[in-house]
Order: sequence, then C-alpha cells, then structure tokens
Amino acid sequence: MKIDARRTRRLREQVCRANLELVAKGLVIETFGNVSGIDRELGVIAIKPSGVDYDDLDPSAIVLVDLAGKRVSGDLHPSSDTPTHARLYREFPQIGGVAHTHSRYATAWAQARRPLPCLGTTHADYFRGTVPCTAPLSDAQIAGAYEEETAVQIVESFKRINYREMPAVLVASHGPFTWGRDAAEAVYHAAMLEYAAELAAIAVGINPRIAPARCTLVDRHFLRKHGSGAYYGQG
Repeated sequence: MKIDARRTRRLREQVCRANLELVAKGLVIETFGNVSGIDRELGVIAIKPSGVDYDDLDPSAIVLVDLAGKRVSGDLHPSSDTPTHARLYREFPQIGGVAHTHSRYATAWAQARRPLPCLGTTHADYFRGTVPCTAPLSDAQIAGAYEEETAVQIVESFKRINYREMPAVLVASHGPFTWGRDAAEAVYHAAMLEYAAELAAIAVGINPRIAPARCTLVDRHFLRKHGSGAYYGQG
C-alpha cells in the first residue's frame, strides 16, 4: 500500500490529540481506552498502540492499519481493539473516528448489562433515545475472534437504530464505544455519554420508577441540534 506521508502525518496528529483528550477529560485510567481515525480515501486507520502509557504517546507512536486491521506502518503493535474499530468502519461507512473508554458511569451501565435510558434533554441533545447495550458474547465468540465478535454484537444492536443518530453503544460486561465524524468528535461523544450515564444513575437513585422522557421532547432536542432544520448555535 502506498502511503501519503503528509496526510497520514496529519491523521496521526489528530488521533494522538484525541487519545490525549481521553486523559484530559477523565475518561480513562492507566493504559485503558483507545481512539482511532480513518482516512477513507487512503483506506488507512490510525489507532493508539497497545498498552502504551498516555504520557509516552506522540504522533510517531500512532499505528496505521488497513480496513482489515492489518498493520501498514508503525513499529508498535496496534491496540488489541483494532479489529473492533476496523469492523465498525466497514459497517458504518459515514463515521470517521471511534473511541473506546472505560469511563466510570458508562462502564457501570455496561457491566450491569443495561441500556442507558434517555431520561432528559441533556441526553437527548446528543443521543436520540436509549443508548443500546449489546447482547453478551457467547463462549464461542469469546474463544474465537473476540475483538471482531465484539463489533459483530455492536452491529447487531443497530439493526433498527440509525448509527448517525445514536453515536454510542454499551458493550455488555465491557464498556462504551462512541463514534463521530472524526476522532475528536468520537471523544466528545464519549464525554457526553459519560455525563449522561452519570445523570441517569443519579436520577434512577432518586426515583427508581422514573420513565424515559417523552419521544416528542427527545426528538425536539436532538433535531434542533442535528436535524435538517437545526437552529441551535451559530451555524
């Protein structure tokens, strides 16, 4: 594969910044988590190297892989979650970045194997309804191509959900994945998901019988930011 050095350098820089944002936003501890970005024209994914401390991360450490997850440039091993990222890029053609964290509240919902209900407008501003939780992986999936099977479960959860309107998922017993137009937006959605997950945990503690917000309210808040007639902000 012929590599465009200028474009891949820029992609590595963007993905490195996005990974460091995970730390700045308190979404990871130790070496947990990873962010990737893709240049679809080149067919190249840039992703955090496996097990590398964030303090040691710089653009030169970011690994390039192809859409099959095979390393094409870089001296380090790519993230162990690379097959999950690569499968999501193949299945969701309009995303440009993927983030995986072990943030406290979103991970707690994932470990509880519960979808994250949309209880209010803060959630609805970014996620149009309940954030799905995948079905648990089977023993055969765990014993096989585990990381790719993780993506299989994610995709299965989105058969009736628009991934552009729901840029997040909870992987049962594991943690959250988010995505966006690029690596930076994927991290932004990870931060918003964590905040929504924390609010929901508090709200359920206050009122265990709370019902999800009305669909009309959810749609109004989501569409005023993201719909064809969006009017929130300065354009």
